[in-house]
Amino acid sequence: MSERLNKCPLCKSGHFLNDREIIDLAVSKETFVLCKCSQCQLLFTNPRPNQDEIAPYYEFPEYYSHQDSNSTLTEKIYNQVRNINIQKKIKLIESLIPKGSILDFGCGTGTLLAALKTKGWSINGIELNKKARKKASEITQEKIVKTLDDLELNSKVDIITLFHVLEHVHELRKTIKNLKKSLNKNGYLLFAVPNHQSYEAKKYQGYWAGWDVPRHLYHFSQESMEKLADEFNFTILQVKPMIFDSYYVSLLSEKYKNPNGNIIANYAKALKTGWKSNQKAKATNEFSSLLYILKKK
Repeated sequence: MSERLNKCPLCKSGHFLNDREIIDLAVSKETFVLCKCSQCQLLFTNPRPNQDEIAPYYEFPEYYSHQDSNSTLTEKIYNQVRNINIQKKIKLIESLIPKGSILDFGCGTGTLLAALKTKGWSINGIELNKKARKKASEITQEKIVKTLDDLELNSKVDIITLFHVLEHVHELRKTIKNLKKSLNKNGYLLFAVPNHQSYEAKKYQGYWAGWDVPRHLYHFSQESMEKLADEFNFTILQVKPMIFDSYYVSLLSEKYKNPNGNIIANYAKALKTGWKSNQKAKATNEFSSLLYILKKK
């Protein structure tokens, strides 16, 4: 059953208008409306499936973060890129704090946490998907919980990461408030989210895979993320690009745009678009996905 929001899920303003309609090209082929808040500029899916009804929308092959399949070319590429990204994430995390405690919200199959544990980090993970959570528990040898409410921390953590997770969370304000309570005074909160101001978002328009409705409940820009930081008394220290995302998102977008197209041609177009998106973003910082590093004020 769907739920219709009468207030912005970020700033609680009642002033918002329908902005555009996007089709769920991955699963249901249903059309969803995106509303735009007049106050904080957040785009949000409205109406949207409620928490109890959204699970079937995640049942599709391209939702790789919940699995470790390595059978198709796209899966092989995804897994290779994921391994590179894990090393980049570790390097970033250790540049903030050399060693400490971390909570990975939406940890998938636990690969990042497992790697950090070998480096002496105290790890905590949250993963809603049952299969992924079981896998994460196995490879980390730690209890991975289903929700934030299930988490039992002995003390506050130094770093909290949400890599492409914030846009999926139904209770946005409650989640951020609870994360803030779990974070050390001098800790860091990391959000990686798609950026609908990127070049490929504008190129592909309704075919842009970054919309990913209704799984993506919110669609952030740098402006709306600044509003989020202010709303919850955080400061954005850095905004960093997620370089590989432009290629992956462009590949999915090409598949949606040309479902019967030649695979090699789609790959070639995606590589060209991803490269062009990253080149243009060097001047604007409007990369396909952006990683925000926040700290308490």
